[in-house]
Amino acid sequence: MQRIVFCCLGVFFLQCHTPTPWVKNQKIGNAFGTTYSIIYLSDSPIDYQREIDSVVNAVNRSMSTYLPDSDISKINQGDSTLIVDKMFRDVFAISTKVNKVSNGYFDPTVGVLANAWGFGPGEQQELDSIKVDSLLRYVGWQKVSLDAQGRVKKKHAAIRFDFNAVAKGYAIDRLGAMLDQKGIVHYLVEVGGEILAKGQNKVKNKQWTVGVDNPNDVLVRGAAAVLNLENAALASSGNYRKFRYDSETGEKYVHTIDPLTGYTKNAKVLAATVIAENCATADAYATAIMAMDLEMSKEVLGNDNNLDAFIIYLDKDDVMETFMTAGFQERLVE
Repeated sequence: MQRIVFCCLGVFFLQCHTPTPWVKNQKIGNAFGTTYSIIYLSDSPIDYQREIDSVVNAVNRSMSTYLPDSDISKINQGDSTLIVDKMFRDVFAISTKVNKVSNGYFDPTVGVLANAWGFGPGEQQELDSIKVDSLLRYVGWQKVSLDAQGRVKKKHAAIRFDFNAVAKGYAIDRLGAMLDQKGIVHYLVEVGGEILAKGQNKVKNKQWTVGVDNPNDVLVRGAAAVLNLENAALASSGNYRKFRYDSETGEKYVHTIDPLTGYTKNAKVLAATVIAENCATADAYATAIMAMDLEMSKEVLGNDNNLDAFIIYLDKDDVMETFMTAGFQERLVE
């Protein structure tokens, strides 16, 4: 996933010595194979580290493909009796919606291909067209279902779920829900560059401000756009940093996999940033846009007033261009 950088904008006050009633609490750590920074404002110092750890552990137990005893791992290993928890059901429902809207380009059953291409916890394979076609038998959201009791049904036992393109966003939403339950109304949750912002940065008396990476700055992270974010979530995906080269052929493979063809995608779209009401939805659509053609992405965005996006792509002459929705543009910091 594309990283998000925070932009420290200088703010000056005429009454510099006026005390603020807000205390900035911040927790920094590691989770989901990346880092997190959680800022929450209150009228006194509060330590929610235990609650944060509890949310992280609960999401991992449900949907981490890297834990052999998680629910998703057990299902992938063939357990058809397991009754999944509410978190799994929520992510399944979000995945179903985005899969339909994106015409199948968002598909968490792509796990068997992610493993085969070397982007998952499973064993990497030597792939050719025949092998890819054979693996496609085990890909397709229409081949899985969830019954009323919460048991997952798979058309083929070899189908593998991979919620990595939505679970991190969902975890951020759960961290936000925990802070909501604690009565916190101003916070900024960031995990691996994905963000949920509520309220404002009252310590600096301004909105929360975030930036989107510039694909031209591969070695030094720079912002392609800086925007204000309030009561919204943001997630990004990009191919320009997350890729690998075949040690023998030198061929470049990106981490975005087209679930319709079975091949990794090295398309004209370099990066996509999506703003939505919740981070799981933003996360899923950012991934879908990386697999879809640009015109299809524009159509999907135009049909949903709850989505805004910023897309960086190469034109027919391989010149970098950008597209952004009107709602995204309105959030830009000038």
